Amino acid sequence: MAAKRTEPVTIISLRELSLGTPEPQPKEPKTFTVEDAVETIGFGRFHVALFLIMGSTGVAEAMEIMLIAVVSPVIRCEWQLENWQVALVTTMVFFGYMVFSILFGVLADRYGRWKILLISFLWGAYFSLLTSFSPSYIWFVFLRTMVGCGVSGHAQGLIIKTEFLPTKYRGYILPLSQVFWLAGSLLIIGLASVVIPTIGWRWLIRIASIPGIILIMAFKFIPESARFNVSTGNTQAALATLERIAKMNRSVMPEGRLVEPILEKRGRFADLLDAKYLRTTLQIWVIWLGISFAYYGVILASAELLERDLVCGSRSESEAVETAGVSEESQSPCRCHMFAPSDYRTMIISTIGEIALNPLNILGINFLGRRLSLSITMGCTALFFLLLNICTSRGGDRGVLIRGAEQDTLEEQD
Repeated sequence: MAAKRTEPVTIISLRELSLGTPEPQPKEPKTFTVEDAVETIGFGRFHVALFLIMGSTGVAEAMEIMLIAVVSPVIRCEWQLENWQVALVTTMVFFGYMVFSILFGVLADRYGRWKILLISFLWGAYFSLLTSFSPSYIWFVFLRTMVGCGVSGHAQGLIIKTEFLPTKYRGYILPLSQVFWLAGSLLIIGLASVVIPTIGWRWLIRIASIPGIILIMAFKFIPESARFNVSTGNTQAALATLERIAKMNRSVMPEGRLVEPILEKRGRFADLLDAKYLRTTLQIWVIWLGISFAYYGVILASAELLERDLVCGSRSESEAVETAGVSEESQSPCRCHMFAPSDYRTMIISTIGEIALNPLNILGINFLGRRLSLSITMGCTALFFLLLNICTSRGGDRGVLIRGAEQDTLEEQD
C-alpha cells in the first residue's frame, strides 16, 4: 500500500502560524537609584525638619568661631598677652579646622556622615566646656584648637541636607541656610555684650556650648545618608530611609527595585588629584581659599580693628574702657581695651547687614548662575575692602564692613 504524501500546504501553514505568534519575552524588572527616589518623593515635611535641624548646626559653628573675636580683648588683659599671642589663638583654631576637615571627610566616606557629625558635635561641646576652665594661656590655645577640630565636622550636616534635597530646591534652600550662621553670630555677640561685663568670659563659653548639646539630642530624628548606605551595599537600610521620607512627606516611592553600584574604594584623597578631576579640584581649592580668607578675615579682623581703635572715626575717649590700670602711655607690650557698647553695636549691625543680601544671593544663583554671581560678588568684595583704606566716619566704615561681609556671604553660598 503506497504511503501517503505529506501535504506541503500543511507545512507552509504551520510555518506561517509559528511566525505570526512569537513567544512572549520576559519583562525586565524596573529599577531606580537614590537620586530617582529623592526626585520622585519631592519636597515635604521631612525636608523642613532636615532644614531646621541640620541648618542649626550653623548656629553652633558660628558661635564657636565668633567666640574668638569677642573673647580676645578679655584674655589679652587677663594674661597680659602680646598681639602675636592673641593672633595665635585664631591661627591654631583654624589649623585644627583645616587638618580635621580633611580627616573627617575621609572618615565620613568610609564610616558614614551621621556618625562623623555626631562625633564632631560631642568633641566640640566637650572641649568647649573644658576651655572655660583654662588655667593658663597655653591651655586655652590647646583647648580652642581641639574645638576647631570638632567644629570642622559640622560640614557633614550640610552634606546630608544636600543629598536628601531634590535638585530644583537646592538653589533656594542651601543659600537660605546661611541665616543660621548669621543667627549664631548675632547670638554670641549679643550674649558677649551682656555676659562678659557681668559674670565673665568663662560663663560666656559655657553658655555658647548649649546649642551644640541640644542639637546632639535632635540628631536621632535625622537618618544616615541613603547614598552612603547603598555605596556600602546596605541597600535595605537605604530603602527603609527613603520609604520613611516618602511616608513623612505623604508621597510615593518610584516603582521597581533600588539599585546602586557598590563602591569598594571610598574616601580616598588621592581621587581628587586624579587626572580626571585635577583641574576642577585645583579651581575649587583656589576659590575656597580666597573666599575663606576674605570672609573669616573680615569678621575677625573687624573685631581686632575695633578693639585696638584702628578704624577711622573710632570710639570716643569716654567710651574707651581700660582695665588693670594699663593706659595707652604704658610701656606694657599689650593694649588692654575692652569692647565698648558702640563696638558691640557695630558688630551686630554688620552681621544684620549680611542678612539683607541673602534674597539677592538666591535670585543670583537661580537666574544668573553660580559662576556669574560668584564673579560679581568677588569683585564687589575686593572693591569694598579697598574702600576701607579711605578714612571716613565710624558710620562710613561700618557700612563698608557690612557690605564686604555681605558679599563674602554670597560667595560662600555660590
